[in-house]
Amino acid sequence: MVSKRIVPCLDVKDGRVVKGTNFVNLRDAGSAVELSERYYKEGADELVFLDITASEEKRKTLLDLVVEVAKVIRIPFTVGGGISELDDIEALLRAGADKVSLNTSIVYNPELITDAANQFGSQAVVAAIDIKKLDSGYGVFVKGGKEKTDLDGLEWCKRVVELGAGEILLTSMDRDGTKEGYDVEFLKELTSQVSIPVIASGGAGTKEHFLEAFAQADVDACLAASLFHYQELEIVKLKEYLSENNIKVRL
Repeated sequence: MVSKRIVPCLDVKDGRVVKGTNFVNLRDAGSAVELSERYYKEGADELVFLDITASEEKRKTLLDLVVEVAKVIRIPFTVGGGISELDDIEALLRAGADKVSLNTSIVYNPELITDAANQFGSQAVVAAIDIKKLDSGYGVFVKGGKEKTDLDGLEWCKRVVELGAGEILLTSMDRDGTKEGYDVEFLKELTSQVSIPVIASGGAGTKEHFLEAFAQADVDACLAASLFHYQELEIVKLKEYLSENNIKVRL
């Protein structure tokens, strides 16, 4: 049985880590390099680094910052933001990233998933999908949650699997920053219909929320940001709690 993963997320804007609610009202949370090193030492299983305004500002991810973060950690490291072509992916992997997170670009160019998986391996390709509840179901949003697409959340998740993604990072925009818990119902539906690992994102507020996502929705990893940034929950204590509740984690 594979261990479940705890993944701190660093949302980066202008080189600083920020955190908001429902993708807005961002506030500073510190240095990306310092936080990355802290999480590595505290027992995080992986890190996700998202340059959250790169796509909207039509620029590339901050490569120098990726290099600096990679120097201070020895755990898998996923980077996203502003990635639109294979050269971008190659540059990030050379800079020290283990995986890339693709979001806006794959909605407009789905073949990028297949091309990237063929060139770098599907294990290096994470499809990041931001969903929001609408009257008609769950919609997919891009450009940092600012632009609605015509895609259905569940159908798009299934499509990225067919295209060759190795993992799905699923963020509930409704839950983001609210600390009201992950969208377990959607996640349950998702994990029952796809064959690749799913990372739950959006809504973590207590250690019980992580347990719910693992035990009820059978996700492979849980991602959180402000909970860890502001030291409201320690990774080691969270893992001890999960282990006591029969969730296999790396202690």
